[in-house]
Amino acid sequence: MGGSGADGTDAGKRPNAELGSWFVRSGWSKGELARQVNRRARQMGALHISTDTSRVRRWLDGEQPREPIPRILSELFSERFGAVVAIEQLGLRTAHQSPSVAGVDLPWAGPQTVALLSEFSRSDLMLARRGFLGSSLTLAAGPALIEPMQRWLAPVPAQGPGTPEAPAAEPRPSRLSPPELDLLESTTAMFRQWDAQCGGGLRRKAVVGQLHEVTDLLQEPQPGPTAQRLFRCAAELAELAGWMSYDVGLQPTAQKYFVLALHAAKEAGDKPLGSYILSSMSRQMIHLGRPDDALELIHLAQYGSRDCATSRTQAMLYAMEARAYANMGQPSKCKRAVRMAEDTFEDAGLDGEPEPDWIRFFSEAELNGENAHSYRDLAYVAGRSPTYASLAEPVMEKAVELFGDDDEHQRSYALNLIGMATVHLLQREPEQSTVLAARALKIAKKVRSERVNTRLRKTVDTAARDFGDVADVARLTDMLHEQLPETAEAV
Repeated sequence: MGGSGADGTDAGKRPNAELGSWFVRSGWSKGELARQVNRRARQMGALHISTDTSRVRRWLDGEQPREPIPRILSELFSERFGAVVAIEQLGLRTAHQSPSVAGVDLPWAGPQTVALLSEFSRSDLMLARRGFLGSSLTLAAGPALIEPMQRWLAPVPAQGPGTPEAPAAEPRPSRLSPPELDLLESTTAMFRQWDAQCGGGLRRKAVVGQLHEVTDLLQEPQPGPTAQRLFRCAAELAELAGWMSYDVGLQPTAQKYFVLALHAAKEAGDKPLGSYILSSMSRQMIHLGRPDDALELIHLAQYGSRDCATSRTQAMLYAMEARAYANMGQPSKCKRAVRMAEDTFEDAGLDGEPEPDWIRFFSEAELNGENAHSYRDLAYVAGRSPTYASLAEPVMEKAVELFGDDDEHQRSYALNLIGMATVHLLQREPEQSTVLAARALKIAKKVRSERVNTRLRKTVDTAARDFGDVADVARLTDMLHEQLPETAEAV
């Protein structure tokens, strides 16, 4: 049976009409849904899951699958329809969730943040390969997500940021020397570089392990300045763990890390870092078809860091604001945000202030890539508009050219090649599209990123649907099936 058995005894008596409705609208066959469930289960490390068409039929007939199947089905249908599809909307039951790992409305206090980071990272390290961590999480959206995040701006407790314990009568010496703290910070930067080069699938578990080590240090008494640096390091590592989880398709896990990262950034008193974390959350919401939530998160980031973020960070936030407006179908606001991103970026680095490593990725190539994707997204929202596709083309070409000379950001290069391929499809130029998609395929085979793989599959599927009689498209479809791995393993 393979471990995806039933809970109840009433299987077959009352068909699951809700699941059946979503299933019919998805256009999937029972075999395709079974394959996708198995692929996602392997990605989560739930190797005991082995689903087939007869099992899918029993779910549709009313059988209640055990965890993590309901979570997997929720994620798959959410991605298919571009909106969060909750487990309950599929007519399935959820497992009981402990407050420590469920939800995003968490206490904004140092000791609790450290305890939650420690527990969550430990659970991820111990249980992710068996799939149980993801089964205890749900994605938050709408007010359930936005309202708790707004408390990021509330004043910190009187004892000040970066003090995880009550003040001691005498200053405590730190067992961490400044060179050791420097090493911790440089290790985080190295992990970030690996992610850009190799995708989230290769080093995710190493980042989670490092995060757990840092939270262990925070559970010991530390002087205020040391604790503050450790909280900043924990925030950066948690954001990176979230980003890598997002990249390999572990969406609820990613959101939880982002939320915990924001709490740690608040303890560190680092508002620009908090704004960066909110921008990552915003990007995830766009991916999940929630541009309204994405815009709320970006506006919260902009307001919270309005008096302290560098020009580069502000430009990145404007670019993400443009992406949100594009996906909401608001072209005038999107174009204004694009212009603001371009204008603000011109000042990047001119003030001479050192910039944090986490914003270094936002180069001229990334600026062009984000703005081109905004125009491309507008084209889709406007019914495959050739006008917006033509706006996207020169900006995307510039991004592809610049990323082509950048050995470090290979995943971004692949994503922009795919973006350029979609622009050519919008312009009904399938041959040009296949050239770019084939280049992206070569990178996808090296970069362990489910995000790259999924976008490439969708682009090639679209080409095959619209231009299946074109020889180049048929050849690319065959290449994709032969060469692209089924999933980016999350390790």
